[in-house]
Amino acid sequence: MDFLPKVIPPAGWALANIICLATGAENDSVDPGGFHQDLDSVSYVRAVNILAENLLSRLENVDCVKENQNLQGEVEPMRSPPIQLYVRVGHIQGSETRQNLEHSRKLELLDIVHLYSYMLRIFSLLNPTVGSLPVLNMLSFTPGFLVNLWRALETNLFPRDCHTDPDNYDCISKISVNDKKVGAFEKKPKHANNDGVNKWVTVLHKITGKSQGNYYTNLSDNQPKPRPVDEDSSDVWDIEPVRHGPQGISRDISCMLHLFCASYSHLLLILDDIEFYEKQEPFTLDQQRKITSVLNTLVYNGFSQSIGQQDRPLMESAIRCLHLMYERDCRHQFCPPVLWLSPARKNRPPIAVAARTHEVLSANARSDDAAPVPSIGSVITTTPHVFPFEERVEMFREFIKMDKASRKMAGEIAGPGSRSVEIVVRRGHIVEDGFRQLNSLGSRLKSSIHVSFVSECGLPEAGLDYGGLSKGVWVFSQTSTSDRLLIPNSSARYLENGIQMIEFLGRVVGKALYEGILLDYSFSHVFIQKLLGRYSFLDELSTLDPELYRNLMYVKHYDGDVEELCLDFTVTEESFGKRHVIELKPDGKDITVTNKNKMQYIHAIADYKLNRQIFPFSNAFYRGLTDLISPSWLKLFNAGEFNQLLSGGNHDIDVDDLRKNTRYTGGYSDGNRTIKIFWEVMKGFEPSERCMLLKFVTSCSRAPLLGFKHLQPTFTIHKVACDIPLWAAMRGEDVERLPSASTCYNTLKLPTYKRPSTLRAKLLYAISSNAGFELS
Repeated sequence: MDFLPKVIPPAGWALANIICLATGAENDSVDPGGFHQDLDSVSYVRAVNILAENLLSRLENVDCVKENQNLQGEVEPMRSPPIQLYVRVGHIQGSETRQNLEHSRKLELLDIVHLYSYMLRIFSLLNPTVGSLPVLNMLSFTPGFLVNLWRALETNLFPRDCHTDPDNYDCISKISVNDKKVGAFEKKPKHANNDGVNKWVTVLHKITGKSQGNYYTNLSDNQPKPRPVDEDSSDVWDIEPVRHGPQGISRDISCMLHLFCASYSHLLLILDDIEFYEKQEPFTLDQQRKITSVLNTLVYNGFSQSIGQQDRPLMESAIRCLHLMYERDCRHQFCPPVLWLSPARKNRPPIAVAARTHEVLSANARSDDAAPVPSIGSVITTTPHVFPFEERVEMFREFIKMDKASRKMAGEIAGPGSRSVEIVVRRGHIVEDGFRQLNSLGSRLKSSIHVSFVSECGLPEAGLDYGGLSKGVWVFSQTSTSDRLLIPNSSARYLENGIQMIEFLGRVVGKALYEGILLDYSFSHVFIQKLLGRYSFLDELSTLDPELYRNLMYVKHYDGDVEELCLDFTVTEESFGKRHVIELKPDGKDITVTNKNKMQYIHAIADYKLNRQIFPFSNAFYRGLTDLISPSWLKLFNAGEFNQLLSGGNHDIDVDDLRKNTRYTGGYSDGNRTIKIFWEVMKGFEPSERCMLLKFVTSCSRAPLLGFKHLQPTFTIHKVACDIPLWAAMRGEDVERLPSASTCYNTLKLPTYKRPSTLRAKLLYAISSNAGFELS
């Protein structure tokens, strides 16, 4: 530790000494973390703030911490500094400092805010491993702290919504505690807590003078009723005080927002949906919308400014909190859609410009270790939700268009048939043949794939080859759960080539996305979260295993002794008739779940099911997917939007749009009698029947997200001439042949029916019987 004096400035040693003196840490006090009885809390907090600010300015402006990353958590013993700076609080030398400390004998909320904002930053800088976790544990669970902090912020950010009654909303200048000696405060009973949270809660209460009550304050009695707002108006959600980002707000508000975002993000990790939506703790849903709108406006506009070092803690904590709110809203909506779009409604860039700027910045980031300057490119990956979904789909296609252009410049695409891959697939062995011939190609799958099919009889199948991807080879991956959402089976790890097969499936999906081909299945949102690089938390378990989620909620809210349930820290899996016991922590089978550790148990179970168990499969799938699709392109979408990108839009189709983008071959034209009848019948179908027809022809029941002009290959109706004898026509008989389809080329082979009733009946029979490739 000889190098510590070079790393920690003198202000750091002074700060450590004051904290040790104030809490009695030097004397191994009976109440660790408690204050001396005669401590002047006002002078203490302001002295700590002065020294902490000085320490931060030195640490953040000098690379001393970055040059000594091996410190990690080793800077904790600060009790014997080489410079003896033991100072009695209230007797710090210097007339200017004395004047700053004594200008007021009230401890205001801002003093507390600055104190803990500084502590968050200091902990993060000096201990990158644990970071500010101890401070966040204390702040997040301190009764009323977040509520009071948001009240002060709301007063300043929504002044027109606040009543003039100071009892309802305490303005910053009003929130204070009288100058009291800490020792005069009433002692609170201690409660055992493994994390030591309660003792720090006590410290905070002693400083603020607040009393301990329920974890969340019921605001319904003393909170002003919100004024009705037009949720469809984007102006309501574009918060004027933060429209210029962090640089447009005062230092005090910036500090309050930083502390609020950091603390609330920590709480959101364990706040379940019952508390958030039903009990509405610690905030009402109206307040949650306000919080979200503030963060959304602040973050978006922050990227349009030059972010200085002093603004980074606020931006980082605001982005984290915003992401947690957005993911919760995606899972269970509480914000109107216009809220997310509102900051960029007037000044978002054109799609092509945004896409090209993003790619340039990404290329610079890959070639340079330094982080790119925050710009519109950062907006695309950090807050893509400010762009409407349709625009993001266009942006995704623009990225692929740019990638194909760069490949062409590199000589990978020189002309028809160049660099193409030829494979032969047996109809009865699609999975094995596809895996064997394609899995090792990696990014070469971006090239054209020429597929020759061999029938079950061993004969080559007739068909035209248009030089594109024949989709029949890709539908082998359509295995679905009862709700049509796919997730890897945990038994796959015990199968030969199981992980490799999932990696291959990732390449299949990547190829489909790259070529704009729709697949008629969707993945579990939890699985997609892993692909997007996002950690899943407790409440997402409800989308994966509702029964397990309900059982965990029962344990969480169990009023009796949890030991009666006879649980331990293990989970049991069954595969191929064998049971596997997995310990959630070392020696988990010997650890009983109790009232004290039940929250650890609940989150350990959720973490295993949502993250640890899925990780090997999602990692393999991700490797295959990113051979073709850049990870930054994927981050344009949330889990639900990814499924739409993969499998298409609504469960109905726009008949007029389909007709406008249909090609006719074999002698048909738009004016032909049979074609006119066909479109009349299509309009008369039920939505489900139209989707069945689309799947019959294209192998996917949904329309492309941007319309049928983006369907590849183009939807085609091919004429199948079926002459009938004259005597049969005179008797009113029609063509008996059924329609068929070539799904590889999105072609409907339609006989020349004369009557609408016949065409409708034959078409419904064909699509309902799953008649397809070789049916005639």
